[in-house]
Amino acid sequence: MPELPEVETVRRGLEPALVGQIIAAVELRRPDLRFPLPERFVARLTGRRVEALSRRAKYLIADLDDGSALIMHLGMSGRFVVEAPGTKPVEPGAFYSEVGRHPQHDHVVFHLGSGARITYNDVRRFGFMDLVARADLATTGHFRAMGIEPLGNELSGETLARLFAGRAAPLKAALLDQRLVAGLGNIYVCEALFRAGLHPQAPAGSLATATGRPRASAHRLAAIIREVLEEAVAAGGSTLRDFAHADGSLGYFQHRFRVYDREGEPCPTPGCGAPVRRLVQSGRSTFYCERCQPRG
Repeated sequence: MPELPEVETVRRGLEPALVGQIIAAVELRRPDLRFPLPERFVARLTGRRVEALSRRAKYLIADLDDGSALIMHLGMSGRFVVEAPGTKPVEPGAFYSEVGRHPQHDHVVFHLGSGARITYNDVRRFGFMDLVARADLATTGHFRAMGIEPLGNELSGETLARLFAGRAAPLKAALLDQRLVAGLGNIYVCEALFRAGLHPQAPAGSLATATGRPRASAHRLAAIIREVLEEAVAAGGSTLRDFAHADGSLGYFQHRFRVYDREGEPCPTPGCGAPVRRLVQSGRSTFYCERCQPRG
């Protein structure tokens, strides 16, 4: 599943092709994705101009000129393919699947007034689309209980201390809780905790003092989360088995992983060299250095 940097890469790849364009026609190749598509989906989109394309956590949101918003989630293997007259197709934030892109998995096609078309392809069909009133976006089931944006102004040591104070849950689990911080995923949490020197099993509440004030570790972690995500966005995301980004090329942040998926390799911290360890938390692999990230 793509994490926040990958979805932001998708957004940036789609934006120049989509924003400002009229949706001239919509083809539905099936009535559902992960969930049934909204009623009158084609009729409600046809003729609408796309005013903006934004991201909330791992969701893409296209603002339309009638006050509605098209919500799109890529699921596990969703990809968009942009085809413009006289140019080669590009995949704005698609997934690089081992089986490649096959037309039988082209489920939704948007025909734009520019003559371009944007096709949503999804092998596993865990992605979905929804249409809601823009004014009601924050209160929809998709976003109502969603936490702060890790690239937004709210992320700070003070905020992390407030959110995590008194929590005995492991720090990694708290960071992955979308009700607290929205959009963080397994890869970047592992990397951020390593850079911050914090053990993934440490109590989340350890970021705050007994009075709820942020410790130095809270300020350090907030800054490093932003740093890691911004580096990943600049690099075009992380190329794992399934991911490719806007121009169809592969992202390269995986080459900067310090611990993720490096079990048994020496820790890259100068003078350390301890083997990277792996443990399983809530069914997910966690990678860390027990010397650089002491349990405390």
